[in-house]
Amino acid sequence: MEFTENLSTNRKSAEDRAEVLANPGFGDFFTDHTAVIDWSANGEGHGGTWHDARIEPYGPIAMDPAASVLHYGQEIFEGLKAYRHEDGSVWTFRPHANAARLNKSAARLALPQLDEEAFVESLRRLVATDVDWVPTGDGEALYLRPFMIATEAFLGVRAAREVSYRVIASPAGNYFGGELKPVAIWVSQNYARAGRGGTGSAKCGGNYAASLVAQLEAEDNGCKQVLFLDPFNDNAVEELGGMNVFFVTKNNKLVTPALTGTILEGVTRSSVIQLAKDRGIEVEERRITLDEWREGIASGDITEVFACGTAAVITPIGVLKNGTELIGDENAKAGEVTMSIREELLGIQRGTIEDRHNWLERLA
Repeated sequence: MEFTENLSTNRKSAEDRAEVLANPGFGDFFTDHTAVIDWSANGEGHGGTWHDARIEPYGPIAMDPAASVLHYGQEIFEGLKAYRHEDGSVWTFRPHANAARLNKSAARLALPQLDEEAFVESLRRLVATDVDWVPTGDGEALYLRPFMIATEAFLGVRAAREVSYRVIASPAGNYFGGELKPVAIWVSQNYARAGRGGTGSAKCGGNYAASLVAQLEAEDNGCKQVLFLDPFNDNAVEELGGMNVFFVTKNNKLVTPALTGTILEGVTRSSVIQLAKDRGIEVEERRITLDEWREGIASGDITEVFACGTAAVITPIGVLKNGTELIGDENAKAGEVTMSIREELLGIQRGTIEDRHNWLERLA
């Protein structure tokens, strides 16, 4: 797919960019450009054509007030990072896995499929254009946010016949900020993240919107994230608001909730599973309940708990709170297995550890 370029005449100055990169935060600042590809249906069927691939200045999206995304939430997104290596080159991690997941989400939300190579090329073109925005600090990266929205103006309830795929980029520091310490997690007892047959396995905004009221509850109780359970399945552990969960056992097993259609299939999740298997650690993908978590911590059968996702990579979990009890230790230290896998994963992403599985792809 050929991209045209309409480059910004109002790029941030080197001084302004340096000021942002000195303390980028997460998702607070954006680069000078965006990648865009439009899609139009061929009549009333399912077929259509992607067209007008381009790099253009970052800025507001002109959209009709009747655009489908504004009324029916027909949209999906992805998240991945671009890393600056020691030689100055810029690489991303498993972009084809993100492209495949985008298409799975698109199928669930009645949006068109995007060729995986076009997905990767959109990242490459945007990063090459805004390469000076890729930070170099410890734990920092350029966060890439591809997304697809239904732009057709109509109020009938059907799949949109006009769609826009876009990529924006944001320099990012450590997700939870500062020194990495085990975080406190709030157990949601009033809200569910997803239901059977719903959109839990798709990466769409509605899932995250539904989690925000529970996230506010978590923050009110001094917690960084919220844990969702399946109340109709013995309070089986699902996932955090935006991260998958892992348990390390005393007999050297790694346990994580099985993908049941209500849990997002994380790219970091599958990478952690592979790295654990490389070490000879037995991995179990199965149902694990809140009771098992509680009893495992009390008995010592569960020795470490951590969460993983693109934004925070791997974050140790210290304690669960639900308003009446604490599961774990508020003063716990990060576990050895947790930190070892985290350092290996970060090393691969940053090019300091061998990429045995060919997960990296150069962008600039």
